Amino acid sequence: MTQADFLKSPFPPAIKLTGADITGPRRFFNRELSWLAFNWRVLDEASNPAVPLLERLRFLSISATNLDEFYTVRVAGLRALKRGGKTAVSEDGRTAAEQLVLINDDARRLLQTQQAVFNKLKKEMDATGITIVNRSKLTTRDLKHLEDHFVNKVFPVLSPLAIDPAHPFPFIPNTGFCLALELERASDRRALQALLPIPQQIARFVALPAKDGEHRFLPLEELLLLHLGMLFPGYADRGHCTFRVLRDSDLEVEDEAEDLVREFETALKRRRRGEVIRLKISAGAPEDLRALIMEELHVTNDDVVEVRGLLGVADLKELVLDSRKDLQWPKFTPRVPERVQDHEGDMFAAIRQKDMLLHHPYETFDMVIRFLEQAARDPNVLAIKQTLYRTSHESPVVSALCEAAEAGKSVTALVELKARFDEAANIRQSRRLERAGAHVVYGFMTLKTHAKISTVVRREGDNLVTYTHYGTGNYHPITARIYTDLSFFTCDAALGRDATKVFNYLSGYVQPEGLENLAIAPSGMKPRLLDLIAAEADHAKAGRPAEIWVKINSLVEPDIIDALYAASGAGVKISLIVRGICALRPGIKGLSENIRVKSIVGRFLEHSRIVCFGNGHGLPSKKARVFFSSADWMGRNLSRRVETLIEANNPTVKAQIVSQIMAANMADEAQSWLLAPNGEYTRTLDASDGQLFSCHRFFMENPSLSGRGSAGAKDVPKLTHSRDETTA
Repeated sequence: MTQADFLKSPFPPAIKLTGADITGPRRFFNRELSWLAFNWRVLDEASNPAVPLLERLRFLSISATNLDEFYTVRVAGLRALKRGGKTAVSEDGRTAAEQLVLINDDARRLLQTQQAVFNKLKKEMDATGITIVNRSKLTTRDLKHLEDHFVNKVFPVLSPLAIDPAHPFPFIPNTGFCLALELERASDRRALQALLPIPQQIARFVALPAKDGEHRFLPLEELLLLHLGMLFPGYADRGHCTFRVLRDSDLEVEDEAEDLVREFETALKRRRRGEVIRLKISAGAPEDLRALIMEELHVTNDDVVEVRGLLGVADLKELVLDSRKDLQWPKFTPRVPERVQDHEGDMFAAIRQKDMLLHHPYETFDMVIRFLEQAARDPNVLAIKQTLYRTSHESPVVSALCEAAEAGKSVTALVELKARFDEAANIRQSRRLERAGAHVVYGFMTLKTHAKISTVVRREGDNLVTYTHYGTGNYHPITARIYTDLSFFTCDAALGRDATKVFNYLSGYVQPEGLENLAIAPSGMKPRLLDLIAAEADHAKAGRPAEIWVKINSLVEPDIIDALYAASGAGVKISLIVRGICALRPGIKGLSENIRVKSIVGRFLEHSRIVCFGNGHGLPSKKARVFFSSADWMGRNLSRRVETLIEANNPTVKAQIVSQIMAANMADEAQSWLLAPNGEYTRTLDASDGQLFSCHRFFMENPSLSGRGSAGAKDVPKLTHSRDETTA
């Protein structure tokens, strides 16, 4: 099906749901299988000829990292349900045991495909002068170089471990990678089993001597096998294998923890020792070694995946070489908004002129950092409040907050300790902030704070003015280079009051009342969304134009899905852009024939959350109601997190979201996948066609509407979108 089909015509239903099916579990796709489908789309980019070679290698690595995390969290949770005898079923009616069977089957196919893709990429890399070699291809010069490298940079950190009654099987941490050996002593043919953990602190691929313009690498495990004589003098290799361990990484924290930071530090130590969820082992492993490893790690055959090829595909990201920019995406420098330049970099002056919406990464995230750094140094700024869910290791956001606190300003930072896999980093940041004199709060025991808010209170004459930043993404300057997100700056008094009430809620646990614009989860956001969807359905029933556009990362929440089904039945035209998990079935007669779903996967990671309602006028329209949010439409976001939903009322900001951002996403052909009623995703058009419209390319080439200043006299192309046509 082409993009034009997506815009013009209903899906021909590939399946039929009738009677009880339309109201029963079959009206949903399985969440876990939908996630795996997303990772297949990521992996497909590794074979996309329109993507530069080393970027394809990066996509391959990302697909492997994604799958590891999926197993250590989602599969671990399903295993716990199964082991505990819980009879809970998913929204689509499957038990944990049934889901695990389907997941493992699909994931094994995914692993096999990763190896096939890697083999093809290796051939292309060879042709461009990037080669991965094994021991049999080494020259005398290579061997001399490797001996020096091994002695000076690897040997000191290795810990060869014999396995016998005096040396029990060691603990292998989560993501631990090991070389297992069957050795024989030459003097008396005595057998020895041993392990050689491969340190994660050392690069997986060792650079070899090469001609100018060429790059040659040897996997680290090959280097270790080459130098076993130094590690086990007098012994010969009689058989070996490599294996990698994934463990349960979900954290459990006591509900009544008196010291939340200390409790999380303890939980992080427990994570390292979680139950083994998956064991990946190289094909052809000696039977005795394989049996020993499985016994000591307490795994069954169902938990073991035999890999023919490279273990640790995620490590291939090391080969995205800085020296080969010719094999990566062309360099892109994010824009500084023209209006900020007009005000000589003064963020407060630019915001005072009117509300400003930045579209990252196309407009630089440096403006968010500048906003906070300017606040830290401005003598008229009295107070700063900030949420921190994820941020970088040497965070300039945290540095600005520390500077402000040290300058005597009132600084309050909400640090979310429950941000998965960033818990330890957030503990470090919280202590850094406390040392600087900031007031650090940790929010709720049972709720994650996922909202992205920053407020700056500034004295201007006799008044106190609140400048507020609302975002759809994290305050993370590194991921902001590749994640598409919105940053909204305003000094609107009502939005400032709403932000202050949310911070008071986070620090004082008192439910905010009288919010003037915001809806927040877990209390008011879901009801607001349901009301807005129902209102659009009422417009359709009354014969008025009725349309909904949505852009989110995941759609799972059953009440929201049922509301969309009901709106479709009323005649509302619904277009959904769902990057990842989608539990809604589109294009089913009698259920969702007016709903279209597509996913965009490309150079940048789609991360912004937007919803537009025609409001009785269709889309696009100046009378549309337009919202952006920190929340995906999942149970966890709407019921177990603190999230924000902001309505855009500024006409320029609304036009930017509807006529630029959303219309371009709807029009995208180059990196779009369409979801069929049976759950299959297909590309809209041939990905190798370089003439296809790409929303990412469009945004790189055209400035945002609300950030335009006096230099913006030139026309910015606007996209118009309807069910019948989309043009630039």
